[in-house]
Amino acid sequence: MTVTLQGLSTVVPPTVLVQEEVRDVFAAQPGLSRLGRRIVSTAFGESGIETRHTVLEELTQRPRDDGEAPVFFDAASGELLHPGTRTRNDIYAAHASRLYVDAGRAALEASGIGTERITHVITVSCTGFYAPGPDFEVARDLGLRAGVQRYHLGFMGCYAAMPALRLATQLCKADPHAAVLVISVELCTLHLRASDDPDTIVATSLFADGAAAGVVTSCPPPPTARVLGLDRFATRITPEGEGDMAWRIGDHGFEIGLSPAVPSIIGEHVIGAVEPLFAHEHELARALEDGAAGEAIAHWAVHPGGRSIVDRVQSALHLSDEQVGPPRAVLREYGNMSSATVMFVLRRILDSPAADGDRIAAMAFGPGLTVESALLTVRG
Repeated sequence: MTVTLQGLSTVVPPTVLVQEEVRDVFAAQPGLSRLGRRIVSTAFGESGIETRHTVLEELTQRPRDDGEAPVFFDAASGELLHPGTRTRNDIYAAHASRLYVDAGRAALEASGIGTERITHVITVSCTGFYAPGPDFEVARDLGLRAGVQRYHLGFMGCYAAMPALRLATQLCKADPHAAVLVISVELCTLHLRASDDPDTIVATSLFADGAAAGVVTSCPPPPTARVLGLDRFATRITPEGEGDMAWRIGDHGFEIGLSPAVPSIIGEHVIGAVEPLFAHEHELARALEDGAAGEAIAHWAVHPGGRSIVDRVQSALHLSDEQVGPPRAVLREYGNMSSATVMFVLRRILDSPAADGDRIAAMAFGPGLTVESALLTVRG
């Protein structure tokens, strides 16, 4: 049975942040130490990001014209504000619900699969919570059938789209008539804050908002469609790094810990993390053992958690600049959108001159430190 990802679609909110302008705002915050300003300058400058998207129009530095008091950023004073977690989560609920529905609708339209054929919905996010949740709203607003099965994967971090696709694949293998709508929405900018803490500054320089969706099914795609065969998945918890990437709920939003050690930990363990993907195919296993994985796999959908993470993966697996071009391009144009990001990279590869039968190795990283990976095939 061949299970494919069809109708892969990406959506971003309309407000664009220019990295240099955001850097200047954070560097100018009152109370920031001289060292903190230097770290801001370095982190933003070396991020590999030029633009990001956000649901927060205030961050464009234009004064509000609706008469309401600023919530996140006071353009008149240039000061970042400190709304509580409830305020941030209320904004998440308002904006995320629309992005879930928009991304889901785009995936259905692109796949040509009617709403009556969707048997399951899997929603993914680590940047907000509410109930009835996005899985319910997607089913209601897209007009899915009343008996559609719904699942939400929450608070898993940047790797969460991979378990969602794996779960969808397992559902389709268990039921050949299944069609699973998978949607990831992350509004990371709701949790950005001014700080002297180096880990917080690095996170502030990277994270952005975005959504991605697709339909996983074993039903044949339209003859002209380009889809991704979902061949195999693997997961690996590294023996170190549990405290180097963390995501906790604080009084003023969710607090991420992202230490400078993360790229080197990933670089050290990425080969072991992808070994299970290649073990079932002798040629791939031998290529990985010989340091020639880049020659055996044409495309690499590396989650661009930051420029240095892509650098470490490229070095460890001996990948060419062209092979890491799609993740670098997504990072440059969109930043790190947590779990949605790897699906943006897959979409970029699918839009490239990738040929029918080309293999893709995808990987994403998150708290634990966890590496989730998948082996895919371009079809069509």
